[in-house]
Amino acid sequence: MSSRWHLPCNSEFLSGRTIKISIARTSIFSPPRVYFATWGTSNRLEIIHCECLLNFSSALSRTPMRTLIPFAIVILMSTIVAETAAQTLPVPQAITDPKQVSSKPNAQIEPRSLTIEKLYMTRLVGRATWSPDGKSIAFVSNMSGRNNLWLVPAEGGWPVQLTVSDQRQTAPAWSPDGKWIAYQSDYDGDEQWDIFLVSPKTGKVVNLTQTREIAELNPTWSPDGRYLAYEVKAKTSAAYEIDIYDMVMREVKHITRNTPQDKGNSGIIWSKDGKQIVYTQEQAKGTDSNIFIADVATGKSTLLTPHEGEQRYFANSIDPRAIPDGGKVLITSNAANGYENIGLLDFSDKGKSVSGLFHSGSIQWLTHDKWEIRGGEFSPDGKHLTFSANVDGNEDIYLHDLATGKSSMLAISKGVNEPTGGHSAFTPDGTRLLYHHNGPTAPGDLCVYHIASGKSQQVTHSLVAGVRSEDMVEPQLVHYPSRDGKWTISAFLYVPFNMARNGQNAAIVYIHGGPTAQSMNSFNRFVQYAANQGYMVLAPNYRGSTGYGKEFQQANLFDMGGGDLQDVLAGVDWIKQTGHLDPKKIAVMGGSYGGYLSMMAVTKAPEMWAAGVPIVPFVNWFTEIENEDPVLQQSDLATMGDIVKNKALYEERSPINFIDQIKAPLLLLAGGHDPRCPKSETQQVVEAIKKRGGTVESKVYENEGHGFARVENQIDAYRRVADFLLAHVVPADCSCSVTE
Repeated sequence: MSSRWHLPCNSEFLSGRTIKISIARTSIFSPPRVYFATWGTSNRLEIIHCECLLNFSSALSRTPMRTLIPFAIVILMSTIVAETAAQTLPVPQAITDPKQVSSKPNAQIEPRSLTIEKLYMTRLVGRATWSPDGKSIAFVSNMSGRNNLWLVPAEGGWPVQLTVSDQRQTAPAWSPDGKWIAYQSDYDGDEQWDIFLVSPKTGKVVNLTQTREIAELNPTWSPDGRYLAYEVKAKTSAAYEIDIYDMVMREVKHITRNTPQDKGNSGIIWSKDGKQIVYTQEQAKGTDSNIFIADVATGKSTLLTPHEGEQRYFANSIDPRAIPDGGKVLITSNAANGYENIGLLDFSDKGKSVSGLFHSGSIQWLTHDKWEIRGGEFSPDGKHLTFSANVDGNEDIYLHDLATGKSSMLAISKGVNEPTGGHSAFTPDGTRLLYHHNGPTAPGDLCVYHIASGKSQQVTHSLVAGVRSEDMVEPQLVHYPSRDGKWTISAFLYVPFNMARNGQNAAIVYIHGGPTAQSMNSFNRFVQYAANQGYMVLAPNYRGSTGYGKEFQQANLFDMGGGDLQDVLAGVDWIKQTGHLDPKKIAVMGGSYGGYLSMMAVTKAPEMWAAGVPIVPFVNWFTEIENEDPVLQQSDLATMGDIVKNKALYEERSPINFIDQIKAPLLLLAGGHDPRCPKSETQQVVEAIKKRGGTVESKVYENEGHGFARVENQIDAYRRVADFLLAHVVPADCSCSVTE
């Protein structure tokens, strides 16, 4: 292994044997730091203190640590394969001292000024697509109270509603000739999607597929606009296939068929000449996936990523300069080091081995970091590409120069930033980049980044009158130890302004769903409402969450409701030590898998909670697997194991079996057409608690699915949550009602 040693930065001796080392970055995704160290007897530096130079996180701004490193050096790791990028290392995540958690003073804050009604009238902006000429943007928004399609000029301006429907719509894709925008829509949240077309000129709408028992989603146009490819799944099937619709012949062609029920195909990418489709096939357990390339004429698929063991490969974009016998695909994979990184997969003849299979050396890694990196798209000329880096819940966008190998982070606001734009985030001329920005005090909006000037322009505006960013709380990024000592758990902590450290305050533990998901540094309307009311809110990323590598993400396999629940409870142990809280005034809430963990929490640790709010939860592994969508059935069986052999585990991890342990009052909310966590799961809990004379409230929204899309239902649901919490977990010095 070849390596070289060098001083990473300027070093200077301060006050005798104390040394100050200014390091620009330990990784392209980490903040600048200053290390203070003493020279040890073994000719090594012993770090005694570390300071962040960037306002990356208030929790990391002053991190005490003790470790040993060689004197002022960095080892540049050798390449993994030919032309691999140098390895970088993550910033060590030190345990946050709970006594250092503090509340910011704010004399200008208007207490309890953020009502549910105001916050849930804040507009949501979803997926978007460029027009072929780069002059307009079509996007999804609930400005009308429904998730419909809207148009806005690329330079900003008044948006125009393109579709009017009582049903939710998403995944817009503009045809290359500009005549149609394809999108998907379902019925009352049932996820039985159809593909529709709408004319951006006339507003005419056509239901292209009209198949109530088959779901079609994620439409993607061929470069010449003749074909529309999409994912398809029969209601009784667990496997997603890929079809293409011929716009000229008005007929459907199957690209994949007979995919095993424990796998699914997604992520359709057309080659520039329209003769090939690259796609990803993932197994139900979520620990292994492969990339295939299909010949559109014959339907024959070829595996591009043969490998041993479990590794994840996802296709992101095809190099537009592809030669006739193939080219390169931008991929995201955890194959290099157990963390998702990006690379270029060569699928031309030179990427093949003698046997005709593609070998590991055909991947040129562009990053090798221990954070979660996701590929974006190639620029139209193929000279640049985008990727995003998720660093402990903050996501930034990078522009990578393929000629120089250099990556530069876009100078845009912190939070969660993701390239968007349908076929590509780039305009056809490659001069602009469309992205979605979402921050803790700023709802999601679309912005256009001008590459030459490095300036961004916001083109949608989601905040409404009466909702001020100044009244919202920036979360603190904190880290605490798991109860078993195996992990450091990352969490976002929302501390209300002017909160006294008097042991009288209330808190909410807000559990994300998934479980393969992550609490991010993003806008959450109810969390901001709660903080404005005086609740401290902890949003933990328990084991099984994404963003922290393969080992952490797989740590809850065959242990659902076990170690992940203990990580949530460890968060409660930690926030109690801040000195702010009354330990008898802590509530738990969450949606989907977060609703399941909320139910596990109130049954397995009943003394800990003053109230619980499970939203669209499941509570019984046996009935859940019997009644849920087949895709989820396969996933649950893969992650929990054989339901007969592991019957004892299924029973022990089903909170419905421990209803008699519950001491806290509960509020449960469900959707009538939820295919993931059917309303019958909620109804089981309500019936069991009422039978035992316990306190429980519930509401089923019959025209909703897995979550609530209609604005009036969102307002009603979260007013119920707000009223329920104020009745059972009263914040200090707060006797107000929700509407005050």
